[in-house]
Amino acid sequence: MSSKAGGAKKRKDESGKIVADNRKARHNYFIKDTYEAGIMLTGTEVKSLRTGAASLGESYAQIKNGEVYLINAHIPEYLQANRFNHAPRRPRKLLLHAREIAKLSDAVNKQGMTVVPLRLYFNDRGIAKVELGVAQGKKMADKRQTEKDRSWQRDKARLLREKG
Repeated sequence: MSSKAGGAKKRKDESGKIVADNRKARHNYFIKDTYEAGIMLTGTEVKSLRTGAASLGESYAQIKNGEVYLINAHIPEYLQANRFNHAPRRPRKLLLHAREIAKLSDAVNKQGMTVVPLRLYFNDRGIAKVELGVAQGKKMADKRQTEKDRSWQRDKARLLREKG
């Protein structure tokens, strides 16, 4: 009886587990639209992601020949795999519908936007997903204004809590 409860608890903990979050993307870009994409991984990459070690810091998505690839995302080697390991920064194919790829391609080519990964996570079924954002770069003044607005919201919340 206790083994079933433990299994159910483990499944619940894994659902929606965020592996990597690209917080810098929201600082450097205006995010216009988001898409959820599947990602093609090898077995050792999935095992490494389940340990929670990955980085999207300098990664981006690139559209080549009607397919989308995640470039420069770091998924460290799985230590127990020895010779069957993967290259940590290899390009990984992203799985999107043809309409979504067309929209991404149109945004990148016509409007001068970029496609950046926002977070890497496991969905409720335990499948690895990437949240992509269609983004436009911020200028320094925009970054300062965003920081000023964020600071004001924090101060306002603090004042309301104290009076309230």
